[in-house]
Amino acid sequence: MSYIDGFVIPVADGDRQKFIDHARMTDTMFKEMGALRIVECWQDDVPDGKVTDFRRSVQAQQGESVVFSWIEWPDKATRDAAFAKMMDPNNPDPRMDQTKNPVPFDGKRMIFGGFTPIVEI
Repeated sequence: MSYIDGFVIPVADGDRQKFIDHARMTDTMFKEMGALRIVECWQDDVPDGKVTDFRRSVQAQQGESVVFSWIEWPDKATRDAAFAKMMDPNNPDPRMDQTKNPVPFDGKRMIFGGFTPIVEI
C-alpha cells in the first residue's frame, strides 16, 4: 500500500501564482524521486469551526488562503530515500536552496506529516 505525506500551508492571496510556480518545480522534483502523485489544492470552501479549523491550524491571517496538499509515494522507503537525497548535506539538490528558490509561504506555520493509509476504496 502507498504512503502519503500531507501538508496544510497558509499562503498570501497575492502569492498564488508564486506558489503554483514553486509547486510545479518541487512537484517535478518529487516525481523524479519516485512520487506517484502530487495534489496541490487552494482553499475554496473552508468554513470557520467552533473549536478548530484549517485556518486556525496554520494561523492563517486576513489576506491569506489555506493550501492543502499531499504526495502519494509507492511506499515509505521510497519517500524516505527521496527526502534523504533532497537534504543530503554533501550533495544537496540545488532546487532545495532557499536562497535561490525561496518558498512563497511561512514555513513555520506549515503543518505536515507522513501517513500510512488504512482504508482505500
